[in-house]
Amino acid sequence: MLLGMHSRRVARLAVALAAVALLAGACQTTEGGGGGGGGGEAKKIALLLPETKTTRYEAQDRPLFEAKVKALCPDCEILYSNADQKADLQQNQADAALTNGAKVMVLDPVDSASAASIVTKAKSQNVPVISYDRLILNADVDYYISFDNEKVGQLQGQALVDKLKEDGKSGSIVMINGAPTDNNAKLFKKGAHSVIDNSGFKVGKEYDTPDWSPDKAQNEMDQAITALGKDGFVGVYAANDGTAGGAIAAMKGAGIQPSSRPTTGQDAELAAIQRILIDEQYMTVYKAIKPEAEQAAELAVALINGDRAKADSLATAKVNNGQKDVASVLLTPVAVTKENIKDTIVKDNFLKTSEICSGPAAAACSEAGIS
Repeated sequence: MLLGMHSRRVARLAVALAAVALLAGACQTTEGGGGGGGGGEAKKIALLLPETKTTRYEAQDRPLFEAKVKALCPDCEILYSNADQKADLQQNQADAALTNGAKVMVLDPVDSASAASIVTKAKSQNVPVISYDRLILNADVDYYISFDNEKVGQLQGQALVDKLKEDGKSGSIVMINGAPTDNNAKLFKKGAHSVIDNSGFKVGKEYDTPDWSPDKAQNEMDQAITALGKDGFVGVYAANDGTAGGAIAAMKGAGIQPSSRPTTGQDAELAAIQRILIDEQYMTVYKAIKPEAEQAAELAVALINGDRAKADSLATAKVNNGQKDVASVLLTPVAVTKENIKDTIVKDNFLKTSEICSGPAAAACSEAGIS
């Protein structure tokens, strides 16, 4: 009997010791598994992107950013969210990321103004914020990485004006701008107007497109055609490829041959490159997203490792956001027409040739020397 009791006590003691050992192992995994600084806290980076209607974010920005972070910091964890063009949802996603322990925030705002409150909350928790692609206004942003967005609008406007003059055209242009909540859209618009307003071409109708929605752009173009008449305009300034697609759909629906009305774009989306090849869209602006996403990752990793000197060395420009001159990385955009698709989009492997040269663009690829 005494032997049995002793055996049971030994067994209970063994179980207790095993539980303690298991708990200690679990604690060690928590401290070590997320990696990193300050008392074994996990190295968590929040990546908050604004929407999915522009295909680049899910197809390019996110995977390129994640891959670069993983290469530079294998023990970093990315807390990813996409706000689907809803500012209130992005606010909730940012709150969740901070609650879940994000130590650096990379934020591409749905609304460049209201996102300031996200920055304020992050900074109150000593979390640095990188304003990604779109500038967050009137906020204590740590870094900004994007393209020279006024230059983007200038490239679009100049390409359109040059093409119309080359074709001997005169008359009105329809302008379909981006979302009024997006600071970049204001910069594209400003850049485009700086060219168009001094070109001799009149702006017949102009719209700001909520949410960058192609459907809304199509409705705007329908309204412009109704107001100006089918022959009342000679070209279309569209701020990106999505809005260009909407405008072109409206023209085709009205029986207007898109090749007769040069249309601009931006982002070098697959559908746009194919439209350019078959003469439905005149040009796009190629923004090499790979260096943008990868340099944002470099900034984020430098910050999560507490290396401000490294982050500062990457940011060689300053951009004022209404509150401060933000240390910035500004990349160079490139105008792309049918003539230089091969030397830009294809050369950089931005899009696969097999994707570009599918469907109705197959024959046009051969003519453009793309194979």
